[in-house]
Amino acid sequence: MNRYKDIKTLSNSEGFNYRRNIIFPEIKESLKDIYVITTAGDRFDTLALQYYSDSSLWWIIAGVNKEKKDSLVVAPGIQIRIPMDVNTILDEFNELNNDR
Repeated sequence: MNRYKDIKTLSNSEGFNYRRNIIFPEIKESLKDIYVITTAGDRFDTLALQYYSDSSLWWIIAGVNKEKKDSLVVAPGIQIRIPMDVNTILDEFNELNNDR
């Protein structure tokens, strides 16, 4: 469950290895999205596990709820958006990061 596993390691002319910056897709609102009111103990990674069955996809939920993103922990009692078109988001993420 490492979202960096598909990001290639590159080498410069001096032989130093590096990874290029990850580009995250813009995730637009969709009629498929759901909205939830958070409860005590909610975190972006546990919400991703609950809704996507994969905690490594926490960045999708965090990315669309930027005003609440100071950590993985989400304050209780606020409404957040959970994008549900995960396959499209992941396809765009892979396209942005693997075809360069």
